[in-house]
Amino acid sequence: MDGASYQSLIKHYEGCLELHGDCHLGVDWPNPLDAATRYRVMLEVMGSDISDPAASLLDFGCGTAHLRHYMVEQGITNIRYVGLDASAKFVELSRAKYPELEFYCIDALNDGTPLPPVDYVIMNGVLTEKRALSFDAMWDYAQQLLVRVFPAARRGLAFNVMSKHVDWERDDLFHLPFDLLASFLRTRLSRHIRFRADYGLYEYTAYVYREPR
Repeated sequence: MDGASYQSLIKHYEGCLELHGDCHLGVDWPNPLDAATRYRVMLEVMGSDISDPAASLLDFGCGTAHLRHYMVEQGITNIRYVGLDASAKFVELSRAKYPELEFYCIDALNDGTPLPPVDYVIMNGVLTEKRALSFDAMWDYAQQLLVRVFPAARRGLAFNVMSKHVDWERDDLFHLPFDLLASFLRTRLSRHIRFRADYGLYEYTAYVYREPR
């Protein structure tokens, strides 16, 4: 895939931030209630480890660290939170909000810098929009990115994509068939996978684990 192609996604989100500021619209989530649902489902990849003070989490594509804000609201402050984004604008704002936390600005496909190793990686909204990219270009990007990111997760990875089981599909969203994703994950990442489509949104979340759960 042309390295410049996925840069259009980064520019899109930066445009949302410039237009709407530090809110759900600034990271292109339609409403705060659905965003909170996504945060809850993403964190559930950790299971009982959410209470382990030694556990760590990488918020890949952290935006303005809204996941961290949600965690604090829910009283989940015991685990180590690390944020990462390809956009310097988002990372700068996140660092200003949470100067005590670790944030990295890394374009994972163009920068060979090792990703910080953690127990769990969350990629919330990173693969839900394709904008003007073709399905094939977005699928190629998704595969490259997942292969790059999964090694950083010692225990598990969670990410979401749009479902094919909807009344209609939007051309700017990434609607990915279950079977296609399952085949890729089992072949390239891990046999230990779980799909979540039980939380009322027109998407599903994939949990990928190193070991059986």
